[in-house]
Amino acid sequence: MKFRKPIAFTLPLFLLSLSSPVAFADQSGHATLGVGADYSSGKYGTPFETEIWDVPFSVGYEADRWSVKLTVPFINISGADNVIPGVGRVLNLNPHGRGLGLGLGLGGSGSTPIVTKGSASGLGDVVAQATYGLVRDDAAQFGLDVTGKIKFGTADENKGLGTGKNDYGLNLDAYKGFGAWTVFGGAGYTKYGSSTFIPLHGGWNGNLGAGYRLDAGNTVGAYYYYRERISDSGFQQSEGTAYWNHRIGDNLRLQTYALAGFSNGSPDWGVGASVKYSF
Repeated sequence: MKFRKPIAFTLPLFLLSLSSPVAFADQSGHATLGVGADYSSGKYGTPFETEIWDVPFSVGYEADRWSVKLTVPFINISGADNVIPGVGRVLNLNPHGRGLGLGLGLGGSGSTPIVTKGSASGLGDVVAQATYGLVRDDAAQFGLDVTGKIKFGTADENKGLGTGKNDYGLNLDAYKGFGAWTVFGGAGYTKYGSSTFIPLHGGWNGNLGAGYRLDAGNTVGAYYYYRERISDSGFQQSEGTAYWNHRIGDNLRLQTYALAGFSNGSPDWGVGASVKYSF
C-alpha cells in the first residue's frame, strides 16, 4: 500500500489497481483527475468532539511504472484547538489558533495551554507524491513500489488547519495476487515539520490488508494501519478501514470506505467517497 495521509481523510485510490491481476497490463500513459469527500469524528483524547470534513482535488499522470499526483484539499474542522488535521492531538502553543486563543494561558515558559474549541475552514496542505514500481510481475501477480511524498505547509496554522511546516516521507509497499484475492502491506517513515508552536518528531507507519475481486468491476477489502506517536502530547494511530471499489468502463472509478479508530490518535469513526477519471 502506498504512502497514505495520516488520520485517513482519503483512502488511497491505488487500491483499485492492487485488487486486479490485470492492473498493470496497460503500459500507455494517461492523466487522471480525482475528487473526494471525507468525514471523520473523534475526541482524540480531549474533552471535545472534533469533526473534520476534507474535500481533496487531485491531478496526476500514470505511465508504465511511474505515477505522480498533486492533491489540493479544502478542510473544515470544528473541535479542540489542539487537534490538527493529518496529525492528531498535539501541544499547540499558537496564541492565534482555533478558538481565537481564548483560555490559552501562555504566560511564562513551561506554561500548559488550556484546551479550547472552535471552528475553521480553508485550504489544507498541498501534497505531491511520486511512485515507482520497483518490481512488476504480471504472471505472479506481484508488485513492489516505492513512494516519495512531500506535504507542503500551505494550511493556515493560525486556524489550526495544519502545522505550517513541510513533511517528507518515503514508503515501500508490496502486493501479491492469489486469484481473486490480493494481499498487500507496507512500511514507511515520515519526517514531520516541527515548529516552536507545534513540536513534532518523525514517525514510522505500517499497514496490512487484503482485497477480493467480486467481478470485473467491483472489489471489496479491508486493511489495518498503524503510525507511531509523533507528538509528546499525542498518541499512536491505530485504525481499520473497509472499502468498496467500483469501476465503470475503462476511465471511471468510484470508491467508498468506512473507518474505525482503535486509539486516541485516530478518529472514532469516519466515512468517505471519491471518484477518479482517467483520460
